[in-house]
Amino acid sequence: MKFYLISTPIGNIEDISLRALKTLENLDILLCEDTRQTKKLLTLLNIENVPKLLRCDEYTEEKLKEKVLNWIKEGKKVGLVSDAGTPLISDPGYRLVSFLKENKVEIIPVPGPSAFLVALLKSAYPCDKFAFLGFFPRKSGKLRSLLEKYLPLNITLIFYESPYRIEKTLKLLSEILKDRKIGIARELTKLHEEFIEGSPLELLDYLKKENKLKGEFVILIPKEKEK
Repeated sequence: MKFYLISTPIGNIEDISLRALKTLENLDILLCEDTRQTKKLLTLLNIENVPKLLRCDEYTEEKLKEKVLNWIKEGKKVGLVSDAGTPLISDPGYRLVSFLKENKVEIIPVPGPSAFLVALLKSAYPCDKFAFLGFFPRKSGKLRSLLEKYLPLNITLIFYESPYRIEKTLKLLSEILKDRKIGIARELTKLHEEFIEGSPLELLDYLKKENKLKGEFVILIPKEKEK
């Protein structure tokens, strides 16, 4: 019994792997965050044998667990994709996958793009040791506590942030980090991909002036240079 976790492009459609294409072609059922988004992707990829698409998000994955297990026991090939990138990385699916593993289902990752790794490579920041910490906590107190815990490690820290919270987060980072240089990656693998550096307030000023407070952001805090 197997369950497939399939990575998909985060922007550039050419980043799809041959293995991912083959896996998608052979599935009976494909779980996805947004069936409309995944249907568009499958059309762009010219998938001829389109599997049955079912929504699987934070609200539905708990209800799907038993059904998915039964489908797999019946011999159906079932997989999971996120809207973009590698499933489970700051996306739904962990509870489902954990349940399937407990029930002797083999988890088969089909590797591919992940926004935080692309951002790390583009930054040219030290990547021998780093911590990916997902989305910033919503509450300022928890964000401060998180940074107090990880900044002393002096490794590259990587976060995701949404367009709805990026302004608030950068203002808070300016209080904590002062003028320390950080990096922001946006539009990764797309035509207008960019990586910008500066203090949190400098970056916020740039994003507002250029009307670029859109899309998801990857924020990187490099380790401080040894004195």
